[in-house]
Amino acid sequence: KNLLVADRKKLMNGNSFRLGVSGSGKSFSAKEEIVHLALSTDDDILILDPESEFTKLVEALGGQVVKVSATSDNHLNAMDMDASYGNEKNPLIEKSEFILSVFEQLVGAGNLSAKEKSILDRCAADVYRDYIRSGYTGEVPTLKDMYRQLMLQPEEEARGLALSSELFINGSLNTFAQPTNVNKKNRIMDYDIRELGEQLMPLGMLVTLDSIFNRVIQNWKEGKTTWIFADEFYLLFRYEYSANFFYRLYKRIRKYNGFVTGLTQNVEELLKSDTARLMLANSEFLILLNQASTDREELAALLNISENQLSYITNVSVGSGLIRCSGNIVPFENTFPKNTDLYKLMTTKPGES
Repeated sequence: KNLLVADRKKLMNGNSFRLGVSGSGKSFSAKEEIVHLALSTDDDILILDPESEFTKLVEALGGQVVKVSATSDNHLNAMDMDASYGNEKNPLIEKSEFILSVFEQLVGAGNLSAKEKSILDRCAADVYRDYIRSGYTGEVPTLKDMYRQLMLQPEEEARGLALSSELFINGSLNTFAQPTNVNKKNRIMDYDIRELGEQLMPLGMLVTLDSIFNRVIQNWKEGKTTWIFADEFYLLFRYEYSANFFYRLYKRIRKYNGFVTGLTQNVEELLKSDTARLMLANSEFLILLNQASTDREELAALLNISENQLSYITNVSVGSGLIRCSGNIVPFENTFPKNTDLYKLMTTKPGES
């Protein structure tokens, strides 16, 4: 059976505690966890949702679904920053680092020269100057302001940066270059990024993760706990900058009363990333559901799972599997009554929802 939320929080206060769910049925298990949290705590719940699997449940729980795409009316400003950004650091320092990552993503990984980085840092300071002096009030700068500032610089490299990023700032893929127009204060938020498309997906993941981390910092300063659920999180590791950002989030978030749940059914592809393998191996809490044969072999070698224990994630029914906590591995079975409205909200099986 699921651990009680209070028990999980107690466990999570230990060093390096992380929660991962993998295998067939992972979305249903995560939705059970979300319902537990929504009904028994006042904690905030933020979901990165690449497959639109959580939208119905979030709406039923009174949360907000933010559809992020090139054609959506919802916009997240990549330049959003307030006084809470970056914990106790100067917010502009950490935001400038993020802007460098954004432009690396826009112009091509590894293609920014030292001179171009210096230009971007200078422009970031310029566009935020009045906003910071006003006490973080008024209109937040956008990437369009960065574009204009780049065009004002004397260096030829600055105009090259502006041209390279034009598609994502003034062009048809400019959704992250506009002011944020969604209420990010709802207790339960589902960032639906299913329709981002291949061109926008790397930038979209980076901006969404930045928005989530900023929310975690704000909540921490208010004494609130934040739970993050990243579905199909193997997708994050397809792109260098979202992978690096997520890894930093994973390492830092416990300090700020935040807990990350990574969900994936594609373990084999996830383990192609050395960063993902390191995260998985260092996770103190894992839920493993039914696994394909190749995935079982990889997980057995990585997590020291015995042949006998592997039988609990081999051709088993939905809701059965293994829990690995602090090096201890135990089998579990967690059934849920199907004749309930809640089950219909959580299931993704055709004909059951």
